[in-house]
Amino acid sequence: MYIPTQTSNGPQASLLSIATAVPPHLLTQAEAARVARDVFSARYPDFGRLERVFATAGIAARHLIRPVEWYLEPRGWDERTESYLDGACDLFVDAAQKALATANCTAAEVDTIISISSTGIATPSLDARVHSRLGFRPDIERVPVFGLGCAGGVQGTAIAGRLARARPGSTVLVVAVEICSAAFRLDKLTKANIVATALFGDGAAAAVVRTGGAGFARIEGAGEHLWADTLGIMGWSVDEVGLGVIFDREIPPFARENVGPAIDGILARIGVGRDSVGRFVCHPGGAKVVTALEQTLHLEQGALDHERAVLADHGNMSAPTVLFVLDRVLREGLPERTVMTALGPGFTCGCLSLARAA
Repeated sequence: MYIPTQTSNGPQASLLSIATAVPPHLLTQAEAARVARDVFSARYPDFGRLERVFATAGIAARHLIRPVEWYLEPRGWDERTESYLDGACDLFVDAAQKALATANCTAAEVDTIISISSTGIATPSLDARVHSRLGFRPDIERVPVFGLGCAGGVQGTAIAGRLARARPGSTVLVVAVEICSAAFRLDKLTKANIVATALFGDGAAAAVVRTGGAGFARIEGAGEHLWADTLGIMGWSVDEVGLGVIFDREIPPFARENVGPAIDGILARIGVGRDSVGRFVCHPGGAKVVTALEQTLHLEQGALDHERAVLADHGNMSAPTVLFVLDRVLREGLPERTVMTALGPGFTCGCLSLARAA
């Protein structure tokens, strides 16, 4: 039986704040293309044909946790993991502190923390590693979530809403942090790896969720659609060197054909009328994906302008990216109803409906 995140009865979970963070090293797309050409062209005969993805991806620049030169040396699991942990913890703290400050909340007031990340392995998890730096209480409840990939920002916020409603008055902090550059590989001479070097960047986003508190939006409901027999569309491969990206099927055509009906089904289950949605906030996986989403959602061409702007400025940062988009839409002014959506490994579509606070 489907149970919506929100119902008409009981307390409403609200988003009190949202914040974003990026690492210090800026990589322009022109520089990324030059580096990729130097690294791959002599060893991968098909690179010339694939090189145009750097120009067509809709990306002007990205931020990385290390200077680009760091990625040009062979790196194994140990170095990649060390880099992931350092970068992810710094971004976690940055995004969390900004979100808490905007919500006029201290770390000591946080009852539950949800940490979303799929680009590295951390045990103890990231929330434990930053516990002292942020000043969380000893009795804080930690909910680390791994494996949702690009869908993590939407699904993590949905989880935060459910947990906030389960304990009215409690404060939930959700932090999505991804170090996609940890998967940059010199040894992978594949189309998927070339595309990954043209798309991915690093970043983090955080949000504070609480019941009964003043916020900018109420979480109305959420849902997920998982397509059968689609494991090969998107994900990670794992070997002795590290993570390798999987793009085994064309995502834009799949999205164009399937995402609209899936979102319609989710909205129907949570009692949200499609005609009442003032703005879709979508994860911009790439320029072609954004266009496919406009088509499958029957939006005007160019309607997903903030998605394209985030993609241009930051690339695809996986889970946090959709929250970057929401942040820009919020600054412009939320419509009465906003629906967030993101695609992720599985292959899955996450969806969350927000009602603007009165």
